[in-house]
Amino acid sequence: MSGGAETEGVQTGGVRAGGVVTDHDRGIHGYHKQKAEHLKRLRRIEGQIRGLQRMVDEDVYCIDILTQVSASTKALQSFALQLLEEHLRHCVADAALKGGEEVDAKVEEATKAIGRLLRT
Repeated sequence: MSGGAETEGVQTGGVRAGGVVTDHDRGIHGYHKQKAEHLKRLRRIEGQIRGLQRMVDEDVYCIDILTQVSASTKALQSFALQLLEEHLRHCVADAALKGGEEVDAKVEEATKAIGRLLRT
C-alpha cells in the first residue's frame, strides 16, 4: 500500500494521533519503490566522478574536465529533483492527510530543501 492511509483499527505500523497510519509512519520513504533505479543512477554518477579524478590524474585539458564536471553536476541535480518530487508526493502528502502542524513542518522542510537546491 504505497502512499495510502489506513484507519485506526489496523495495527501494521501503530496508530498515530488522528487515527491515520501512513507509509511514512511505517518508515517507508517516498523513494522506496524506485530505490534500485536510484542506486543505479548514483553508481553511474559515482563513475562520472571517478572519471573526473582519472582525467585530472592523466592531465587532461581543463575544458574537457569542466565539461565532465558540468555533466556530473547536471546528473546530480536531476537525481535531486526526482527525489524532491517523490518527497512531495509521499512524505508531504502523508502529512497533509494528517493535517495540523505536521503538514506545516513538511512544507517548510521541502521549501528549505528547494532553496538549497536553487543555490547550488
